Amino acid sequence: MRRTIEIHPAAPPKPPLGQPCNGCGVCCASEPCPVGVLVSRRRHGACAALVWEVQGGYRCGVLLRARGLRGPAWLRRAATRLATRLIAAGQGCDCDYVVEPREVGPHR
Repeated sequence: MRRTIEIHPAAPPKPPLGQPCNGCGVCCASEPCPVGVLVSRRRHGACAALVWEVQGGYRCGVLLRARGLRGPAWLRRAATRLATRLIAAGQGCDCDYVVEPREVGPHR
C-alpha cells in the first residue's frame, strides 16, 4: 500500500533498517509510537510530538521536553532516561518503509 507523508526537504534520507537514527522523521511522520499515541491522541497519521530542528533534523518532542525540564538535575536525568526508553531511542531505525522521493514538477 502506498502512502504519501510530508517530510521537510532538508531532512536526511531514511537510514537502512537497524542503522542509527539520523533524524529523517519518516517513522514519526507516518505513525506515532505508543508514547506518541498518548501525546497525539491518535493512532494514525503524523505524531504531534514530532519537531523539526534546523540544525539536526526531526526530533521527538517528548524527549526534548524531558531534557528541558526545570528542577533538580536528578529529575531531568530520570525523565530523559524514561523518555529515551519509551521511544526506543538509540536502538536503531525500526521503520521498514521504502521511501520514494516525490517527483516535483516545474514551479508555476
